[in-house]
Amino acid sequence: MSTLILSANTGEGHNSCAKAIKEYYDSVGEECVCIDGLGFISPQAAQIFSKGHSFVYRYTPWLFKYGYRYSEEHPNVFQDGSTIYRFMTQGSERMYQYISKGGYDTVICVHPFTAFMLTDMLNKHPMKLATCFVSTDYTCSPGTKSSNLDYYFIPDESLTKDFTNETITEEKIIPYGIPVRQMFCISQAESDAKIDAGILPEHNHLLVMGGSMGCGPMKKLIQEIAKKMPPDWEMTVVCGRNEKLFQRLENKYSENGSVHIRGFVEDMGALMDSADLYLTKPGGASVTEAQMKNLPMVFVDAVAGCEEYNLFYFLEKGAAETGASVDEITNSCLRLMTSDLNRREMKEHLRAISNKDVAKTIYQTMKQLADQSR
Repeated sequence: MSTLILSANTGEGHNSCAKAIKEYYDSVGEECVCIDGLGFISPQAAQIFSKGHSFVYRYTPWLFKYGYRYSEEHPNVFQDGSTIYRFMTQGSERMYQYISKGGYDTVICVHPFTAFMLTDMLNKHPMKLATCFVSTDYTCSPGTKSSNLDYYFIPDESLTKDFTNETITEEKIIPYGIPVRQMFCISQAESDAKIDAGILPEHNHLLVMGGSMGCGPMKKLIQEIAKKMPPDWEMTVVCGRNEKLFQRLENKYSENGSVHIRGFVEDMGALMDSADLYLTKPGGASVTEAQMKNLPMVFVDAVAGCEEYNLFYFLEKGAAETGASVDEITNSCLRLMTSDLNRREMKEHLRAISNKDVAKTIYQTMKQLADQSR
């Protein structure tokens, strides 16, 4: 079996999902390649999507929310014949040439855009391929239903009806979870993890992250929490790829021994092991990673859209909290950090929805399908 994973450089979540799948394929010796599927439109288009997405997330989240809601209310914008559909599928011929030349028999899409690009390619060039879409959010994102692949791996059975239509039948849906890398499936003792992270073992540790792009009211939240947290607390702030945020916070807190500012972190799994509470925006991949660590969370609704559905999902499960303002979020963090009982209850809810074998299930399902297609 030779597998191609089509991701998209719109935030780190889709790439994290792709890496998790590839990690399992690599572990069993199967050929697997990950690429940015938007590059089939053109390298320039892929770059524009990536930079534009980052800009909107950081500086104009209201615009993303508006665009997302409009897409939900007007699903025809992604249907065959629409302007967006024609633009997104103009790379179908290049996709076909790439897949044919590479000899791939399996294609996995971890972004809705690549899923309907692949659907268009197969409509124009029917070929024997085992295909699937892997959702990275706890909702059916706009554009997904314009695709028609063999299988759809979704986060939870309760979301099945959200994904179904005349072409995506329930038989195509596998509600098993969002795949995460192995670093999030294994755990280190909290005291050892704190020492490795430079945190005193006897201190409570709050981990803060606004996604890979450093979104949300990070500066205000950190300022409020830093003012109110007691001497036996420490806070680590991960700025991701937001270099401006890193420099500003580093300049402000460089003399504060209780506040640690970090840029992009490769080993987030180990850092999560050291934390007692995680303050973050509810990106689908990142909250699933924390879920696998049984790490209690407080959410910042920074950009809404698909992340709002992620927020609602975990709130309904009793696995996270949020607030409508900086003060409310700060108070939730302060209360949870001082309440072992509340954090234990949240951990129990997180354990109830954890599944560590998602990438393995994807591999086994797609291998069986690929074998049948030969």
